[in-house]
Amino acid sequence: MLVPISGRAAGTVAFMDESTEDGEHRRSPLHDRHLALGGRMAPFAGWEMPVDYRESGVIKEHTAVRTAVGIFDVSHLGKVRITGSGAAEYVNGALANDLAKIGPGGAQYTLCCDDATGGIVDDLIAYLYGDDEVFLVPNAANTDEIVTRLADAAPAGVQVADVHERYATIAVQGPESAELLTKLGLPSGHPYMSFLETAWRGTTLVVCRTGYTGEHGYEVVLEAGDATALWDALLDAGSEFGALPCGLGARDTLRTEAGYPLHGQDISLAVTPVQARLAWAVGWKKPSFWGRDVLVAEREQGARRRLWGIEAIDRGIPRPHMSVSDFSDRWVGEVTSGTFSPTRQVGIGFALLDQPLGEGDEVRVDVRGRSRAMRVVKPPFVRVTTK
Repeated sequence: MLVPISGRAAGTVAFMDESTEDGEHRRSPLHDRHLALGGRMAPFAGWEMPVDYRESGVIKEHTAVRTAVGIFDVSHLGKVRITGSGAAEYVNGALANDLAKIGPGGAQYTLCCDDATGGIVDDLIAYLYGDDEVFLVPNAANTDEIVTRLADAAPAGVQVADVHERYATIAVQGPESAELLTKLGLPSGHPYMSFLETAWRGTTLVVCRTGYTGEHGYEVVLEAGDATALWDALLDAGSEFGALPCGLGARDTLRTEAGYPLHGQDISLAVTPVQARLAWAVGWKKPSFWGRDVLVAEREQGARRRLWGIEAIDRGIPRPHMSVSDFSDRWVGEVTSGTFSPTRQVGIGFALLDQPLGEGDEVRVDVRGRSRAMRVVKPPFVRVTTK
């Protein structure tokens, strides 16, 4: 749920600079910790965040998550609380997925779609506390838009509050993540896509069994003022597990390998859930949600294009906006995001391709003026162990 743009060199990432009107960037409560650890900071979606850390780098951080455990500061992600009588019912009538499929304590990947076009305003996680409270985590760059849309349409008695500044979020991801949380006395045995509130050193934390790396992992939401204590404790206790602090560069390579689309690149207002292969995140049987009519029509008629994975057959790394053609030199689409896979040691990415191209087809990608053969595949690129 980030908006990085893959950089030129393997293992590097350049970020969109969506600074505030006064040109300043927000800083995480952990900003000083990142500097002390040698974090290479970069502007991202209005925030100044670490791309990686000088003593490790993207590849080592990526590998730590796949083999041990990585610790990420993702405090830039949005935090929106919807409360009041009928809050859950209201959210369910607005967002695409069906909250009725989960109960209190459950989390759900969902989409906010434009009512007129069906395009994806944002993808986000909804945490259901009960009939009168839902907590949403949108992308950093889209938080204001999500708050505005939900607040403008909210019925009497339902409040939509942006609580972005109040909380920090730390992601703990990797096969050793459960052991690390257990060592700190935090819960780790709850099911995938669920959350628990717990007390830790005099403060209340919310431990969510969610993440954006494809590995078994957690996202911990806590008061911003308590973030430093938890960050330090995780790194200290994590040393025996090979834990590393990880930046947004590794987060991008990990999510690409796992086959997770990125808003602002792979999905956007110009792309619908049907085109993005996200129909599974739509509650088609619900009587209403934003964009329902246009999406039902598109689903019945068939989308003119689809989001596919692509992997290099010969040398070459796909990057955003690279042109894709078939072997008759006919333009068939465009790369939306791409990177070098540290796990697979091959170029991988996503591309919006015209129908009827599909799995197994070979295409050519214009990589800086050179035609490179790539294969259309169905993500993920790496078999992951989320659950």
